[in-house]
Amino acid sequence: MRKLTRRPAVAALAAAFLSLAAACGTAASSGKITLSVATFGEFGYAPLFEQYQKDHPNIEIRSRVTDFDTHFKSLATQLAAGRGAADVVAVEEQYIPKYIRAKDKFVNLAEYGADKLKQQWSPWKWAQGTSGDYVFGLGTDMGSLAMCYRRDLFQQAGLPTDRTSVAELMPDWPGYANLAARFTEKLPNVKFADSAGTVYTAMLNQSPENYFSAKDDSYIADRNPSVHNAFQLSGGLAQARQTAGATTYTQAWNVAIKQGTFATIACPAWMLTQIKEAGGEAGSGKWDVTTVPGNSGNQGGSFLSVPKQSAHPKEAYDLAQWLTAPAQQKRLFLSEGILPSEPSVYQDPQVVAHTDPYFSNAPVGEIYAASADRLRPNYRGLHDADVRPEFGRALGRIEDGSENVDQAWADAVRMGRDAIK
Repeated sequence: MRKLTRRPAVAALAAAFLSLAAACGTAASSGKITLSVATFGEFGYAPLFEQYQKDHPNIEIRSRVTDFDTHFKSLATQLAAGRGAADVVAVEEQYIPKYIRAKDKFVNLAEYGADKLKQQWSPWKWAQGTSGDYVFGLGTDMGSLAMCYRRDLFQQAGLPTDRTSVAELMPDWPGYANLAARFTEKLPNVKFADSAGTVYTAMLNQSPENYFSAKDDSYIADRNPSVHNAFQLSGGLAQARQTAGATTYTQAWNVAIKQGTFATIACPAWMLTQIKEAGGEAGSGKWDVTTVPGNSGNQGGSFLSVPKQSAHPKEAYDLAQWLTAPAQQKRLFLSEGILPSEPSVYQDPQVVAHTDPYFSNAPVGEIYAASADRLRPNYRGLHDADVRPEFGRALGRIEDGSENVDQAWADAVRMGRDAIK
C-alpha cells in the first residue's frame, strides 16, 4: 500500500460523488476515447500516461488518485451501483479473494488474451490474480521485504553498522528481538522499531497462511502458530517499550523518522521513497538497507483490473497490459523504486545493479531481487481485510499500555472472529 496524504473529508466525499456521476470509458468531445484509471496513492503512472497517449492519439487518459480507504470505499459503492467505476482500477492484494468471487463485476481478462501472458509474472503473483481460467487482474508491483536501519543509531549503541554484519545479528525474528534488547540497553531513549504492527505484519507475511485456512477459508487465527508467534514477539517488543508506536504513514510516523526516534523498520521497496520524504536531506546517509529476518516476505502489491461497467473494455485492457509490461515495470523501478513482479525485470542487470545514495548506497536492486526470488504464496482469505485490522488495533493497545500481551491477544482473536460473522 502506498502513501497518499488524506484530503479533507469534504473533498474526499466530493471526489466520491463526482466519480459516481462521471461516465467511464466515454468518448471525449474531440472524438477520442477517454479511459479513466483509478489508483490508491501515486503509482508513478503520470509519465507513462503521457507516453501512451502520444503513441495512441485516439486515447485520452484521466487519472483518479485517492487515498487507500477512499479508493476502496468508492469502488465498493460504484460496483454496487453499477456505474461510476474507472475503466482500469488498481486492487491491492488483500482485496483480491473478495473480488475474484465477484466475477460478474469484472471482465475476465483472458477474453482479450491475458491468459497467454502467464510466464511474464512470478508464479505466485500470477496465481494470486487468477482463478482457474479466470484472469481477474494483471500484476503491477510487489512488496518483497528488506530491513531499513539507522547506521548512526546502531553505531551509538555500539553495534556493527555494515549491512552484512547487521543481517548476521538478526537472521530470524528471535534474533531481531535479542538485538532490540541489546540496543535498548545502550540507548534507552531511542526505540528499536517504529511500531509493533510493522514487525507483526512482516512476520505474518512470511507464513503461507495467516487468519484463514488455504484449504477451506475457515478462521484459524486462534490455532495458527504463525499468527500467535508473530503477535507474541511483536507484542513483547511493545510491552518492553521498544517500539515507537508510530503507525506507518501517519504524521507521527513522519515526525519519528525526521527526529530519529526509532532505529529499524521492515521496508518493502516502495517504502524507501516515503522514508526519504519524511527524513528529508538531513536523513541522507544515516539509513541503510539489509536483509530482513527470515530472508523474505511480501508486504503489498497490486493488480490492474477492468470493471464490466467500462464502455471500452478492450481499450482498457490494452492500457492495463501496457502499464504492466516489462519495459514499464523496469522504468517504474528505476524512477520510483516500485519493485517489479516480473522475474525478467527484477533480474535485469540494470535493476540488480541499482543503488540508493540516500540509504548509504545500499544495493537495493540486489537486496530486493534476492528477497523476491525467495517469496512464496501467502494465502490471505476472503475476509482478510475485515480481520487484519483487529490484530493491528490490539497491538496498539499494548503500545498505549491499556492491555498486556495476553489480554490483547484474546481480544484480537475474539474480535477477528466477530468481524466475519
